Amino acid sequence: MPLKLIEEKDIEQLINRRDGEEKIGEKVMLGSQLRLDELADIPSQYVLFGVPEDVGPRANMGKAGAESGWKYFLPAFLNIQENNYLSGRSILLLGEIDLRDDPHYQSENIEELRGLVEKIDREVAELVELIVKADKIPILVGGGHNNAYGLLKGSSKALGRPMNSINLDPHADFRALEGRHSGNGFSYAKHEGYLDKYYICGLHQNYNSASMLKEMDGSEDINYSTFDNCIIQSRSSFRDTLKKGLSFISSSYYGIELDCDSIQQFPVSAKTSSGLSANQARMFTYIAASHKFASYFHLTEAAPELAGTDAAVWGKLMAYLVSDFIKAKNSLFPSAD
Repeated sequence: MPLKLIEEKDIEQLINRRDGEEKIGEKVMLGSQLRLDELADIPSQYVLFGVPEDVGPRANMGKAGAESGWKYFLPAFLNIQENNYLSGRSILLLGEIDLRDDPHYQSENIEELRGLVEKIDREVAELVELIVKADKIPILVGGGHNNAYGLLKGSSKALGRPMNSINLDPHADFRALEGRHSGNGFSYAKHEGYLDKYYICGLHQNYNSASMLKEMDGSEDINYSTFDNCIIQSRSSFRDTLKKGLSFISSSYYGIELDCDSIQQFPVSAKTSSGLSANQARMFTYIAASHKFASYFHLTEAAPELAGTDAAVWGKLMAYLVSDFIKAKNSLFPSAD
């Protein structure tokens, strides 16, 4: 697989060392320090990896930029303080799946792009299956929402059952089975038996087609709340909306999806001027992860490079979100450290 295991030299210039302090980047285990068949034997509970690509969004006729999420996330995450709230010892920083050398990566042909998304699907699914079989928790950062399919497939195959999913997203990503892209990861996973129950939190009424809503409304396995109903029309609180979603999917293993499209002004291919706050997204992550069946975290669609000189600010928010997920899981299953 095109998996580049991260090495010390890859991160040494990213860590801002300071006397009297330790950063989690100084404590994480690195992918180059093990073989993949040794995953089950390492003490780290979380396996963090990146997928720097924007093929999925472009195959969905969207903008480029999502390949930059991992790049800006990594230095911010590595420089979180090592302390009693979060320890790098619980994290394996594995590396990245990188297909940017593929001859079709820069193509403008939709069919070629969708073919490459299928290739990424296979790589992500195979890696996630290895991680979950080793009884570890995958955290995937970067790339398009197309990678939800690989997470669902890999986890489902490892566990021998379909996965549930909760997705903070203005879009359902349940488009037609027209060739793989960032807008149909969940519909393909459902069609192929890797997805059971699916809840979308904060759907935008203005940006989901009537046909897609009709299809979801006709399924007992799919439910959603709308941003408009909750935030604009004040018919329920955001916390109550989240609780409703968790009650729908948390009876079995589920993945947590956070599409950065949901956060107001976040630089993404489909940037929104009306969305959730950064703190609401953090609350979603922490509460959704505070359950024994929360099985992975997917932080997707971030394109910090589109923010220009403010790119690092959004990388820091991504680091907050991943740390919130880990802290929530640690509150349930404290490490031996």
